[in-house]
Amino acid sequence: MGKKLDLSKPIYELVTQYPELKDIMVELGFKEIANPAMLNSVGRLTTIPKGAKIHKISMMKVVTKLMASGFELEGKMPSFVFEGKKEAAVKAAVSADYNGEMPEADLSQERIGQLKGYLKRLGDGEGLDTVRADFVDKFSDVEAAEIMKAEQELMKEGTPLSEVQKLCDIHSALFHGSTREEKIMNAELEVGASLQRQAAAAAEKESVDREIEKKYAAAKAASENPGERKAMTKALIQVTGHPLAIFTKENEALEQMLPSVQERIEKRSVTAEIVDELRQLTVHYAKKGDLLYPHLKVKYDVTGPSEVMWTVDDEIRDELGKLAKLATFDEDWYSRFEKVVTRAEEMIYKEKNILFPITAEYFTKEEWYGVYQDAKDYSVVFGVEQEIWDEAENAAEASKKNAAEALMNGEIVMPGGHMTIAQLTALLNTIPMEISFIDDNNINRYFNEGPKVFKRAGMAIDREVFACHPPKIEPMVRAILDSFIDGSKDSVPVWMEKNGRTMLVTYMAVRDKKKNYLGTVELVQDMEFAKEHFAK
Repeated sequence: MGKKLDLSKPIYELVTQYPELKDIMVELGFKEIANPAMLNSVGRLTTIPKGAKIHKISMMKVVTKLMASGFELEGKMPSFVFEGKKEAAVKAAVSADYNGEMPEADLSQERIGQLKGYLKRLGDGEGLDTVRADFVDKFSDVEAAEIMKAEQELMKEGTPLSEVQKLCDIHSALFHGSTREEKIMNAELEVGASLQRQAAAAAEKESVDREIEKKYAAAKAASENPGERKAMTKALIQVTGHPLAIFTKENEALEQMLPSVQERIEKRSVTAEIVDELRQLTVHYAKKGDLLYPHLKVKYDVTGPSEVMWTVDDEIRDELGKLAKLATFDEDWYSRFEKVVTRAEEMIYKEKNILFPITAEYFTKEEWYGVYQDAKDYSVVFGVEQEIWDEAENAAEASKKNAAEALMNGEIVMPGGHMTIAQLTALLNTIPMEISFIDDNNINRYFNEGPKVFKRAGMAIDREVFACHPPKIEPMVRAILDSFIDGSKDSVPVWMEKNGRTMLVTYMAVRDKKKNYLGTVELVQDMEFAKEHFAK
């Protein structure tokens, strides 16, 4: 059972129930409750939301900290949770009008209200089949943006994020009809038929590429039309080497694998090798988490996928990791494994019908070039090799040539000497560490080049560092940077195992001669050499 925390109860009552809560609250800024007299008097009259408002403490910061500490929040979320400037992005994600930039051109409040009603019924425990029957009777189709808006309004009305995440796994089972396999199969057959028609109409590959380009441009110009958005997504998937084409092929490979996995589950004959093979999807999820979710959130203020889908990705990945470590495949193991496989299968549908169309609409061609280049750093998933996207490769070559010409005669002069850009770049790339620099505004400013254990997407440059981390990791990153900014710490070492190797990740505050904070450097070092040396 999780630790349930009712936000409508007085702080005194909550601290009495969970004594460890007092230190957490003091750390957040509720310093008075450290005084027993204040806790016993004012604490009996004040709730956490009311205290946050009095002390001007961000409730989003409070909620994030409490959830990261293992509490499951109950009670209605106060409206002033969205009042501070720092919460502008969150407010946009849950506002009723989606900040005026809903992907749909015409979303009626009546339809949104009906969808919310179905979600609430599921959340209250009503059977999926009953709710689905009512849904099918009222709706012939539903758009991804309508689902997002219904979820976001529920969050605004007070439904905790954790509850929305729990509902996420059964939403798609409701929204894509009673026979999911049949609907997905029909959609895939239609894509295949479309590809065949275009291939037959084109005498040569060059003419096919031109036709795809026309479709891309036309769909982009009319992206407010849901039908055109779907056409644009299909067009991008047809481009050889395009990131959406690779993502889609990875999902198709996973779909082909799942029937045999389900058969193994039924026969109770799953092996460790099968689990390891399925765990390749964690690389697929990592690419989404590094290359798609943050860019949607930071550049376009589309926060729904990063708030919900990213968390579900992490839960699937973590559960598969835990199951892989267990030596005995008993009934409890099979029950958990079957559930996580189902969640992975549902995620395929969500990506195809929600995530991919949203990225197809918002991302520019230049941004897709960046995703393509960054994706090269990731391992092959389910045998789907990275294909060459000629257009992106040509654009990259042109960019490098222009940059080289612009800096041909330039040097950087420093107190210790001077170097050309080429020399400094090569020097930093030679150092046997992964180097990242974050400036004093928490913006990613530099990553050195080369293969990395911890992937660094080039598109993350000039983006706030917090957007590059899953929701459950963000509070830890904030805490480290805050300790550097306030001067309480200068270095935080973190030892960990990664891919079977011992890694040391060191975060260090970068300060000038007057001790002014300039930013943070993150150094990732493979320490296997040290283990081997001292083992001799």
